[in-house]
Amino acid sequence: MATTATISVAEYLNSSYEPDMEYVDGQLEERNVGEIEHSRLIAALTAWFVQHAREWQIEPLPDVRTQVGPTRFRVPDIVLSARSSTDKRIVREAPLVVIEVLSPEDRISRYHQRIADYRAMGIKGIWVIDPEDRCGWDCSSGNWIETTEFRMDPVYMNLTEILATLEA
Repeated sequence: MATTATISVAEYLNSSYEPDMEYVDGQLEERNVGEIEHSRLIAALTAWFVQHAREWQIEPLPDVRTQVGPTRFRVPDIVLSARSSTDKRIVREAPLVVIEVLSPEDRISRYHQRIADYRAMGIKGIWVIDPEDRCGWDCSSGNWIETTEFRMDPVYMNLTEILATLEA
C-alpha cells in the first residue's frame, strides 16, 4: 500500500500523518490500525509493560517511529526500549522488543519484510500477536514459532493472562 510519489527522509521526519505512516525507501506505507479489538489488546499489553517498567528497566512506547535502516522507518504497535536509551524523538537504538498486533486486514506474508527489517536493526525480541485467533508468534529467530509465553530477559509476557484481562 505504498504511495507513488517519492519523498525524502527529511520530509518524512518533518511531516505528520494520521494515523502515522511508515517510510520504506522513499515510499510511504499505510498501516492497518483503528479497530477496537486491536486497540484494546495494545492498551492491555502497554499496561502490562508499564506495570513492570521500573522492575525491568524498560520504557514501553506504543506507535513510535523506529529507524530500522538508513531509509526505512517502521511504526511498531509497541516498542520496549531500555530505560537507558538516549533516543530522542524517534527510536534509533535497537529496542529490546517490538510487538506487532495484527489487524483483521493484515496478512502474515506482509510481515516478512518488516521482521527482516527488525532483525537487521538488531532487535532481539520480535513478537507478533493475532487477537482474533488469540495466538502469538515469537519471530525473534526469523522463524514463526507459535507461543503464548514470550520472554526476552528480563521481559516476560503470558498472552493468555493478558487476553483474560480483556474478558473480565
